[in-house]
Amino acid sequence: MTHSPALALMPANESTRDVALELYAEVADAPILSPHGHVDPGMLLRDDPFADPAELLITKDHYVTRLLFASGVPLDELGVGPAANADPRSIWRHLAENWHRFAGTASAYWLEHELRTLFDIVDEPSAENADALYDTIAAWLQNPDFRPRALFDRFGIEVLATTDDPLDDLAAHAALAADPDFRGRVLPTFRPDAYLDPQAAGFADRVTRLLESTGRPATFAGYVQALRDRRAYFIEHGAVSADHGVLEPYTTDLDPATAQDLFAQALKGALDARSARELRGHMLFQAAKMSVDDGLVMTVHPGVRRNHHRPTFDAFGPDTGHDIPVRTEYTENLRPLLEAFGTEKNLHLVLFTVDETSFSREIAPLAGFYPSLYIGAPWWFLDAPDAILRWRAAVTETAGFYRSSGFIDDTRAFLSIPARHDTSRRLDAAFLARLVVEGRISRPTAGRIARDLVDAIPREVFKL
Repeated sequence: MTHSPALALMPANESTRDVALELYAEVADAPILSPHGHVDPGMLLRDDPFADPAELLITKDHYVTRLLFASGVPLDELGVGPAANADPRSIWRHLAENWHRFAGTASAYWLEHELRTLFDIVDEPSAENADALYDTIAAWLQNPDFRPRALFDRFGIEVLATTDDPLDDLAAHAALAADPDFRGRVLPTFRPDAYLDPQAAGFADRVTRLLESTGRPATFAGYVQALRDRRAYFIEHGAVSADHGVLEPYTTDLDPATAQDLFAQALKGALDARSARELRGHMLFQAAKMSVDDGLVMTVHPGVRRNHHRPTFDAFGPDTGHDIPVRTEYTENLRPLLEAFGTEKNLHLVLFTVDETSFSREIAPLAGFYPSLYIGAPWWFLDAPDAILRWRAAVTETAGFYRSSGFIDDTRAFLSIPARHDTSRRLDAAFLARLVVEGRISRPTAGRIARDLVDAIPREVFKL
């Protein structure tokens, strides 16, 4: 890691770089607002020491494990899956020996940031130094300053949202909120996908438990009310948003009789693919209606074919690196929802995509008209430096900066949170600096936008 960390991701042109560095300095140490992510709240509640370098930096980060697997390292040798029993030092060696394969990826940048800022490691991992680096990190992890709560404070995290099953009792969130020694906000997020998709494994059993837990009848009206009940429970525990991970953002408004008929068939497992799509689309429409009523921000993460490789899913489970993007259409799919609710003041709808062709073609134009709709930050396969700059260029000329969501780290890898937010802040500074140098915005305006992108904008969009 011989390059200059201070100049990382900054423009090559010296005059533009000087402006970018000034803008970055205004936001570099601002508190982190993380309104969408997947960190386990129990980790912060228990505050146990991290087990080892491999668990900390590799096994739970599918960005890392998927590329190692593609490079020939079996997943079971990376500690992936419920039955994994790989030696942590061996896992670390796999990463070190293959470090060169990550060159140019966002993962390499984040890992370098973590190694440098947390462990004072400036040498690139390799087969020769793998054990020495492992021992260095393992020694640091024995320090109380490296427990989750201490790092939470060190990272400057003000708000951290988790992602939670609708029937979660949210006990960890309640305990953290009641703990006078914990100063941050850890907010649950209502994630009902498995309860809304009739083709999801275990759909009927989940819905039955949902109805039983809320005392609602096994009718479509009872089903919708049960979801409302659980949303209210989440709001009582601090939730500000509901997240929807769907293959396509298809919406439709069915009449009550049709909805009841499809729901009854779904409970029996009798829906064909076309009917299942109709019920899914109606439930995404209903979710928007619920958000209008109760105020939960509605985030939609579409366009990913989950568990693309069935044998890997069967052996290792979900979130193991083989979720693959698909083309996604928004304008027609969302029209029923937006015609009904797009101008409702209480609805905040944040659209994400992993199909970057949709940014300038659909999402930015939609956000440039509908007051309820915001442009989600680059997500997943697009949260890399060049992709983030392409995103800014694609959406800003149509919708400006203030119709975007602010940065979303969307990660399970706790230690990568500050690295990801720092990446975004540097790239936004670089983008704004170019506009200043080109005479397209003034320097004071650029400073205000840089500050708002990390604070005022996410607070507004996510009702923080």
